Amino acid sequence: MSVKHAIEVEEKVVEAGDGTTMQVLISAEEGPNFAMRRFVMQPGGGMPNHTNLVEHEQFVLNGRARIGIGDEIYEVQRGDVVFIPAEAPHWYTNIGDEPFEFLCLVPNKPDKIQLVPNARQGNEG
Repeated sequence: MSVKHAIEVEEKVVEAGDGTTMQVLISAEEGPNFAMRRFVMQPGGGMPNHTNLVEHEQFVLNGRARIGIGDEIYEVQRGDVVFIPAEAPHWYTNIGDEPFEFLCLVPNKPDKIQLVPNARQGNEG
């Protein structure tokens, strides 16, 4: 068992993202089944359309964002829960004036992130 404060965990820039950082709060080495990550996207920031081999369970801690999952677009805010199926294309755009922050839990299985080129995304509508 492990207890730590989030401030003790290194925050890394997400290279594929724009104005986005990530902390691995519980790593695959610590948790036998799931890893827990915290993402923060600055106003106007986000992540491009991409797929993962693993599902994502997410809980929004702060801010507002537009999220695309497959062909659907959602606006989410603090307290919302998001499920992204394995291999579903998805993207994020912070549409608020404060950081968009969420926890993301993923199974400890092999994963591959693949960008989805020329996909509809982001700031429309």
